[in-house]
Amino acid sequence: MRIANRLLLGVLGAALMGAGAVTLLAGRRAPDTVLLTRADRVRWRDEGWWWPVVIATLSVLALLALWWALAQLRRRRLNDVLVPLDDGTGARLRGHALETALRADAESLSGVAHAHVHLHGRRAAPKASVALVLDPRAEPAATLRRLETQTLTQARTSAGLPDLPAEVRLRGEHHGVERAR
Repeated sequence: MRIANRLLLGVLGAALMGAGAVTLLAGRRAPDTVLLTRADRVRWRDEGWWWPVVIATLSVLALLALWWALAQLRRRRLNDVLVPLDDGTGARLRGHALETALRADAESLSGVAHAHVHLHGRRAAPKASVALVLDPRAEPAATLRRLETQTLTQARTSAGLPDLPAEVRLRGEHHGVERAR
């Protein structure tokens, strides 16, 4: 979505700057005349295809702008997770509570300095994005294995979820240079 946002804003910005430059140049070239003459303004009025094309183009542009605006308002985080119960109904678990529990469990693993957890997806099928900052002497493969077998399995079992897929990003903690004496 970020790529689509930046691309749309870039294209829109370039189009507006181009239109502004053309208008500015036209105004500087002939300061006593209008930008569009009467003949230019009524040239296409008698063509049968003109108005449907203008209306369709403006409608598509309005729908794209509405889609873009609604995409900006859409929440990126999962507010709650639907926990299935034995009687066929479901309970709601706050997404922030599950994120906090996952973060605390991940930070308790040996070799993990900091953890950031973000839930996204659907209420009935959440997905976790986990970013771990590892200590300088941590073993990434062992830490990742413990995260999967302990932390994520415990969260999935506790919440009664059939599956909890996770994308995990590992990076090392920045530390100062150690000097030998």
